[in-house]
Amino acid sequence: MSGSTFGRLFCVTNFGESHGPAIGCVIDGCPPGLPLAAEDMQPDLDRRKPGTSRHVTQRRESDRVEIVSGVFRGETTGTPIALLIRNEDQRSSDYDDLLDTFRPGHADYTYWRKYGRRDPRGGGRSSARLTAPMVAAGAVARKWLRLHHGTVIRGCMQQLGPIEIPFVAWEDAESNAFFAPDAAIVPRLEEHVDALRRSGDSCGARIRVSAAGVPVGLGSPLYDKLDADIAYAMMGINAVKGVEIGAGFGAVTQLGSQHGDELLPQGFASNHAGGVLGGISTGQDIEVSLAIKPTSSIRLPRRSINARNEAVTVATHGRHDPCVGIRATPIAEAMLALVLIDHALIHRAQNGDVRHATPPIPSRS
Repeated sequence: MSGSTFGRLFCVTNFGESHGPAIGCVIDGCPPGLPLAAEDMQPDLDRRKPGTSRHVTQRRESDRVEIVSGVFRGETTGTPIALLIRNEDQRSSDYDDLLDTFRPGHADYTYWRKYGRRDPRGGGRSSARLTAPMVAAGAVARKWLRLHHGTVIRGCMQQLGPIEIPFVAWEDAESNAFFAPDAAIVPRLEEHVDALRRSGDSCGARIRVSAAGVPVGLGSPLYDKLDADIAYAMMGINAVKGVEIGAGFGAVTQLGSQHGDELLPQGFASNHAGGVLGGISTGQDIEVSLAIKPTSSIRLPRRSINARNEAVTVATHGRHDPCVGIRATPIAEAMLALVLIDHALIHRAQNGDVRHATPPIPSRS
């Protein structure tokens, strides 16, 4: 099964299954000399891990990351960095009734048709559990970007089901389980999720992720555009069904006189482009928005088929998030960091000796 490696110079190969003994990744291409310890990655893993509130799956995983290779005396050596996260709370018996049955909305059917076999325990390789190693790798990328470029990556929830969440402050997003940038709306979000859990249903979400302090010039035409790689990365996250850069689909109703970001001596007058023009970063904030589908594992009976093409009814039990978007913010942040470090390293390799004839236009996000 191919398709488990992300990136070109900063390459991350993801391994493991939801109910296997461990999950993890190998980072190949991290520059040497980066101070790195497990404590650098653990905060982001703790933000993503299950069991942190009553609003998410109650699977209990410490998600403690172990650095197996690539670090000596507290610094990266330039050799592959192997990261390991042990699975501690698998309940594979929850999936005994699904050995021969396909759950609506899941990858059960497509995996079986493509490979002739599948791991039904928590979705196996298709499980969102496999986002944990990507968050760990993203933390390494974030530290390098922060030290070398001052880049700061942040995320928040913009909408939970039908409830739109106004933006008040980034600090609010770190003070609650929903990553909502308005702390005052949290009780309403809790009420909505509690009602979903009682009903056995689920809902989707919209997530925003933003990167400030991104250098000008990352990305290249035609098919290595920065925004194209960002969209590719975000669509690789479980349950993501849509990606917007900057104004996104809102650009449909804008006029050209409104959408085009005017350039002033002080910087850009607006940021409808989301920090990317012609596939190359402008120096403004990179702005990305994700649409996440409702959780497919729900208790309500749904029609499906089994491996013998017989009609069956499926009701999924076990421990599941009523909204997978609740824990998606750290994942989206990590994937954006992985795209940006990859492009930063490519830019350094290709344009390291370039000198501008005139000073660059300062950005104003």
